[in-house]
Amino acid sequence: MNAVLFTQIGVLARRAMLKTLRQPFQIFPIIFFPVILLAVNASGLRAVTRLPGFPTHSYVSFAIAVAFVQGAMFSLINIGTNLAEDIESGFFNRLALTPLRRISLIGGLLVGVAALGAMQSVVYILVGLLAGAHLQAGFAGALVVVLLGSLAATGFGAWGCVAALRTGSGEAVQGLFPLFFVFIFLSSSSLPRQLLRTGWFHTVATWNPISYLIEGFRSLFIFGWDGTALLRGFAVAIGILILGLAGITAAMRTRLQRT
Repeated sequence: MNAVLFTQIGVLARRAMLKTLRQPFQIFPIIFFPVILLAVNASGLRAVTRLPGFPTHSYVSFAIAVAFVQGAMFSLINIGTNLAEDIESGFFNRLALTPLRRISLIGGLLVGVAALGAMQSVVYILVGLLAGAHLQAGFAGALVVVLLGSLAATGFGAWGCVAALRTGSGEAVQGLFPLFFVFIFLSSSSLPRQLLRTGWFHTVATWNPISYLIEGFRSLFIFGWDGTALLRGFAVAIGILILGLAGITAAMRTRLQRT
């Protein structure tokens, strides 16, 4: 039974990956858009590295962490849009009527987005190093970055599945992106939280879980091995995934009842 389940998930994961890789308009956001924003921010905000207390002299090393979170958030749009298209075309309903196990219906999509998350994380690492970033944690740290990037992409991808299952509309899924993307701007993405000691922005950034996800990535580039930052980063990524899976469970129940 487990072999059949793994086969079903593997086939659907391969389909999800190929469906994304064969569509350039989906590849551009998850790979090039974060890289372009990194280049713009690194050139325009380089002067802030001279502020007292700024943790590094390389703004690329500081800002590269945001690219991983942006790429993970784009996974929400890609997987959600693809699932919504399957629902609109009736493909999802036909799969639901086959002996395919329910866990395979979404499990394949999430495995596919996890693999794509790992691939895009490798690209960001290489681009960052070429642009002058320093990965203080070394090769082992690069593996942790890839793992955290894959986990974050899977978590946000799960929320894309929730939106698709609830609405069945690709347009509705895409409309959620600005809502999620604003969390990046209200975080410690541009400046360290220790430099934002007072004011409403410091309070919002401190309560914003995306700050800790960004700082988890950032710690490996700037400090090497910071157990507290990594623990918080992985906790946020796992929390996003768990909440997303709970939402999928509820949405699947409603969707299959309609079917």
